[in-house]
Amino acid sequence: MPKNTTIQETSGGPRFDASYLADLASRAFHQAVDPVAFSVLQGDASTRRYYRLSLTRGANSPAPETLILMQLEQPAPHGEIDFIRILKYLQKLRLPVPDLYFFDEQRGLLLLEDCGDTTLEAHLQSANPDQLKTWYSKAVRLLASLQSRATRHIDAACPAYHLRFDVEKLMWEMDFMLEHFIEGLLGNSLSGATRAELRWQLTGLSETLAGQPVWFTHRDYHSRNLMVYKDDLVLLDFQDARMGPSQYDLVSLLRDSYRPLPDALVWELVDEFIQYRQEDESQDIDRDEFIRIFDLMSVQRNLKAIGTFAYQKCIMNNGRYLESIPATLNYVRRTLDRRPELKPLQTVLTEIVPEIAG
Repeated sequence: MPKNTTIQETSGGPRFDASYLADLASRAFHQAVDPVAFSVLQGDASTRRYYRLSLTRGANSPAPETLILMQLEQPAPHGEIDFIRILKYLQKLRLPVPDLYFFDEQRGLLLLEDCGDTTLEAHLQSANPDQLKTWYSKAVRLLASLQSRATRHIDAACPAYHLRFDVEKLMWEMDFMLEHFIEGLLGNSLSGATRAELRWQLTGLSETLAGQPVWFTHRDYHSRNLMVYKDDLVLLDFQDARMGPSQYDLVSLLRDSYRPLPDALVWELVDEFIQYRQEDESQDIDRDEFIRIFDLMSVQRNLKAIGTFAYQKCIMNNGRYLESIPATLNYVRRTLDRRPELKPLQTVLTEIVPEIAG
């Protein structure tokens, strides 16, 4: 879960008080729980807010010592939200997600299992190579299971079923990057011809990616959304799941803006993923083609991430993610160098963003 911090509340603060929390916890566990203390947690780049609740419990109480309260940006009076629908779907498939104890639609508050403070990123801060390999192998194994199970059983009840990484979505992300990174953060004013050429090349890339077979994708499967809890991994931040290329989440994990990995380890883990997928699906995978799409997806996914980081700074006045831009640009540069078919895209991008030239 998000980590403890000393940040102060601002406008749009908590939609609850201590009395409400005691009543909420008591209803969730059918037993008096009082008093309840809470602390603010540092969240992610979203508009959700997080709090850790500390409970005073009676003997043999079913309630845990701590809980996480997620506050949505707005109340949700019309029923279940995508986060809950997908959480229940993944739970049904026996995939590791936090338990949901209570949902107050009128206030937009979710009472969730506390899976601790240790993200995979934090857990591996001072890891040796063997530890790094062990934990990333776990993450790759979990991803292969998530992808196979969640795709095999998907139906219209799961929100991800209705969403695709189609050309429109992929290009929306590229236009977002263009607006907030190239024009916003860098201050580059593009000529009509340069803009048209860049969008033409990015559209071709998006068409190739959108033409791949689709699988359930978490969409933010990386080291800050995997919790190390009870010596295993727990999935977070899955509410934006949609159908997309098999390589999407693998790129998110192995070309992670927050946790760069040695190249040799990346390709070893890619091979592990291919092996797991072949075992799960009883079907051979063309390794060269899989890695080709992995590379193309890496360019799109990392350009998208750069757009998000720039948006956080330029629009949300949150500079926390700026430090991740150089490593992410480096992924783009190195991948463009690897793929001759991306030379036209590389040419126009390096004219606009010289850092991509190396």
